[in-house]
Amino acid sequence: MVLTELGAEGRRMAVMLGVDPHKRSHTAVAIDGEDVELDAIEVRASARQVAELLAWAAGFEERTWAVEGAGGVGYLLAQQLVGAGERVLDVPATLAAGVRVLGSGRSNKNDPNDGYSIAVAALHAPRLAVVTGADHASVLRLLAKRNQELSSARTRTACRLHALLVELVPGGITKEITVSRAAQVLASVTPSGPVETTRHELALEHLEDLRRVEEQIRASKRRLTAAVEASATTVSEVFGFGPVGTAIAIGHTRNIGRFPSRDHFAAYNGTGPIEMSSGGRVVHRLSRRGNRQLNTRSISRRSPRSATRTHPAAATTTANSPKERQPKKRSAH
Repeated sequence: MVLTELGAEGRRMAVMLGVDPHKRSHTAVAIDGEDVELDAIEVRASARQVAELLAWAAGFEERTWAVEGAGGVGYLLAQQLVGAGERVLDVPATLAAGVRVLGSGRSNKNDPNDGYSIAVAALHAPRLAVVTGADHASVLRLLAKRNQELSSARTRTACRLHALLVELVPGGITKEITVSRAAQVLASVTPSGPVETTRHELALEHLEDLRRVEEQIRASKRRLTAAVEASATTVSEVFGFGPVGTAIAIGHTRNIGRFPSRDHFAAYNGTGPIEMSSGGRVVHRLSRRGNRQLNTRSISRRSPRSATRTHPAAATTTANSPKERQPKKRSAH
């Protein structure tokens, strides 16, 4: 970023505008190429938020916005700025926090300091993601998230139902809890006394909740399958990727071209091994960082070792090949 003189009309400055978004307000701080704060503003989160920010930034003709958490709490604001034709960068919260504590000299936690740290982080960090308008990948991500939420709701409802069943019938249901099995058990119970009657009534209510959420899950999978087919993606052709896994992979990855190499993508999804060596002993393990939604719900469920047992065409990775396995050292004692 550089400053260019424009004569008597004033300066034309290329600036970075760091935005710290919140539920009720947004704080924006403008800095130049030397990390010098030029101006700051706080606007209320309302229908006029973008108009007020653009009016404030009108004096900076060459500008780039840096929004912290553009995929989270700052999603709406970032999308509105992109829709207005602005260039927006997505700054991870951990990166901005590190700059605030270590690099900016402003360790106090408040919105103006956060906005300044976000701008500094965006100015100096390489390869920050450029925010683009929502597309079909966003649709798949929303539908996948909805499907995951329904699955979690089904598990909670089934556990609550079983907690009541074991107090009505010895052992409850020994197999997987389904609507039909739970209905048969409850139909065989004749409650005696007000306590058992209340427990039986509550169990029937949970049974209705379970029936409803299972129907919602079926509808969610149908809608998700249709969305995956409409995307015309080839990810679903990969062994082990059904409609849900495909939607998770595409929804969180978005444009695969934003990763310079396969190693960068492995670091993003947490499957790239990291070195944990010490004392001359070379050890690698999988990273606990990265996108945990993409890792735990999609990629890690389809390990190459399990794939080779069920699909002869699947190839093993170097980490799973016998020659790469390190023999365990026996203790001398």
